[in-house]
Amino acid sequence: MAVLVIAGSDSSGGAGMQRDLQVTAELGEDALAVVTAVTAQSAARVHHVHRVPEEAVAAQLDASLAAPQLLSIKIGMLGTEAIALLVSDRLAHTTLPIVLDPVLASSSGSALIDAGGQKLLLDKLAPKATLVTPNLPEVALLLGAREATSQEEARSQALEFQQLVGCAVLLKGGHLPGPHATDHLVCEGEVTVITSPRVQNSMRGTGCALSTAIAVYLGQGKSLVQATRLAKEVVTDKIRRASR
Repeated sequence: MAVLVIAGSDSSGGAGMQRDLQVTAELGEDALAVVTAVTAQSAARVHHVHRVPEEAVAAQLDASLAAPQLLSIKIGMLGTEAIALLVSDRLAHTTLPIVLDPVLASSSGSALIDAGGQKLLLDKLAPKATLVTPNLPEVALLLGAREATSQEEARSQALEFQQLVGCAVLLKGGHLPGPHATDHLVCEGEVTVITSPRVQNSMRGTGCALSTAIAVYLGQGKSLVQATRLAKEVVTDKIRRASR
């Protein structure tokens, strides 16, 4: 059994495809990989981004989707409007759980998708997804709003974004200060608060790890709430053990 991971490669190994494959293996599943971009990164910044040509992404997708026993799909960095459209078209008829992590920029601030790609994420990909997992800066950008500065504002934006995209939303609240990292899971207007003690450590690729772990657990038959809670435990433990 395997999870299909669609994402960009990170040469530093801290995020992107490398983090996705690490998490999938740690949770006991194989992975198929569709690489949308090859990035040169360090812990400090993105040095270079090479977008993989559309025909190469299409060939990877066609080969992967023909594989038997796929569990679920995780979508990370897409890079361009054209690749976002390609992925949307190829996944139009799948019944597999899809977790969409809307990767808009690196943690250092480098843009990782163009404006047209952002619009396609909202208009075409998100409605096909089982779950979309933005963080606070991402949801603010996609809503055209200022970033939430309180749990109340985060809850409100999570509800607004769920209405906009029409699928379940996990708004990650790690950017807010406080002793706990609190996320808001919204499904059909119902909010589930998922929280964990804040770990005084840092790790790149936490969003990648979380969305991939959720995709694994959904593929294994867990409910959305169960999958999200278990995935948050996985990521919290990884941050606690992180050496970078």
